Amino acid sequence: MTHPTLLVIAHGSRDPRHAATVHALTERVRAERPGLRVETAFLEFNAPSVPRVLERLAAQGADEVVALPLLLTRAFHAKTDIPSVLREARARLPRLRVRQADVLGPSPLLNATLERRLREAGVRPGDLPRTGLVLASAGSSDPEAIAVIAEIARELRHTGWCAVRPAFASALLPRTEDAVRALRAEGVERVAVAPYVIAPGRLPDRIAAGARAAGADVLADVLGPAPELARLLLDRFDEARLTVGASLSA
Repeated sequence: MTHPTLLVIAHGSRDPRHAATVHALTERVRAERPGLRVETAFLEFNAPSVPRVLERLAAQGADEVVALPLLLTRAFHAKTDIPSVLREARARLPRLRVRQADVLGPSPLLNATLERRLREAGVRPGDLPRTGLVLASAGSSDPEAIAVIAEIARELRHTGWCAVRPAFASALLPRTEDAVRALRAEGVERVAVAPYVIAPGRLPDRIAAGARAAGADVLADVLGPAPELARLLLDRFDEARLTVGASLSA
């Protein structure tokens, strides 16, 4: 093969909606760039696993793979789990060059995806000055990941929302319902909740339940297989390819 294979690595979930959403996203990536080989693998819960896909690619004659974490922040999975799996694969498959691409966030394309989902949920530009936004992420104990979420919330505050609060489904507080109620207590007229997660599952369900329990006016969908997200995957792939090329020519 003369072109690298894009290997999208998702976390995986017992919830079948998770894998279905990941596959829908990778199908959109294939449609965006015909001729690019795109494979999908999961860290746990779903098949195929990352080692099995890499072994199959090597057996089929692939010589270069760009492994792209389907993750929004650089937390434990991006810093530890995926690098470990890739190191082990490189040791077993020395003829296969494997490069780990950067995580997806932060990116203006992710913000554009959030805006798309909020529009689809009924938010209009004229609503923003009287609407508070809860940016609800999965949560992490990694300070770098939390700082990224806080920075995205600050950026969104400057796009017209009357207030923006981050919230977390795990690891940290506040929870989604707490953030919604805090905005109400501040006198915010309308509250919208935007899940900053890619695919459905246990934590996104917790975000949705918190939004409903606190009486949020708008609950957007997860990011899912949006065209902006597909383009972002290709951007990260291209960036990793350029890095590979620079390393090989050095």
